[in-house]
Amino acid sequence: MTRYIDVQDLARLVNRKGLPSCLGEMAEYIRQDYLRWHDFEKCPRLANHSPDGVIELMPVSDANLYAFKYVNGHPKNTHNGLLTVMAFGALGDVDTGAPVLLSEMTLTTAIRTAATSALAARYLARPGSRSMALIGNGSQSEFQAIAFHTMLGIEEIRLYDIDRDASAKLLANLASYPGLKLTLAGSVAEAVRGADIVTTVTADKAYATILTPQMIEPGMHLNAVGGDCPGKTELHREIVERARVIVEYEPQSRIEGEIQQMPADSPTTEFWQVVQGLVAGRESDVQVTLFDSVGFAIEDYSALRYVLDVAKALEIGSDIALVPALENPKDLYALLQPKVASVKRIA
Repeated sequence: MTRYIDVQDLARLVNRKGLPSCLGEMAEYIRQDYLRWHDFEKCPRLANHSPDGVIELMPVSDANLYAFKYVNGHPKNTHNGLLTVMAFGALGDVDTGAPVLLSEMTLTTAIRTAATSALAARYLARPGSRSMALIGNGSQSEFQAIAFHTMLGIEEIRLYDIDRDASAKLLANLASYPGLKLTLAGSVAEAVRGADIVTTVTADKAYATILTPQMIEPGMHLNAVGGDCPGKTELHREIVERARVIVEYEPQSRIEGEIQQMPADSPTTEFWQVVQGLVAGRESDVQVTLFDSVGFAIEDYSALRYVLDVAKALEIGSDIALVPALENPKDLYALLQPKVASVKRIA
């Protein structure tokens, strides 16, 4: 049987654990998997693009489990009452190919993206960072705010979105969140000024320049999340040229990240090297660091592994017959035969 986790199951799991705990625990699963980077068979995600969006498949495997995520990105969806990002994913047993888990991944992806952002900032932001600018206040914003507050101790977040209703939504959702001060800024420049960390998580599929060079101050850490497909950026090229750039998986980031603007040999460091202590994340207090995050399949592998472990521990979800169980595994045709009821003869 295959464990099945739908949207309500995942929401119940998060509410039972608490979102801060899920963020921290999932981040640790991600960290542990980056520590064994070379155990994984990796490739850039497979994407089908259309004028209004993209649909992607993100596969990865190690010797035990195969994982994939189906995910889209359609910024115009919100005008039609649909989410910009929708996803589901699966885990399979490598030895047999049997599906182990089928799960929603829309909510899970929001949690894993924020967990990854905060995990990277632990290595890249200046110690003692307490303030953040959050540019883009859509579906991902609450998760980013809570992750940076609980995992890094961020106390003040200045918000900006061209859609003021989105910022109002974020303020209303987190108005009573303890220990977190949220303020609305009148512009990107106002939000960014004096911030220790700047997170950009906008949705438009365009070569945008949300951040310009004059906004960047020495020692800032930039968490660029929204530029995650070809033709979609958030940072001016000069910022990328000046910053110490950390990426998840360079072959994928060259296609989809902020570094798609750069020459193919522009300097980058992969995050696993930082996690494993092979190189420093931040080299000085005045250095500008950039986590050019596009999302990578290992993070989804970690997230699915976490969801399966917690779902089993809390007895959440259901077991479904996703593949046949047969008395004779060579007789698939038997599934199509009518079941003959046995009749008890009475003498």
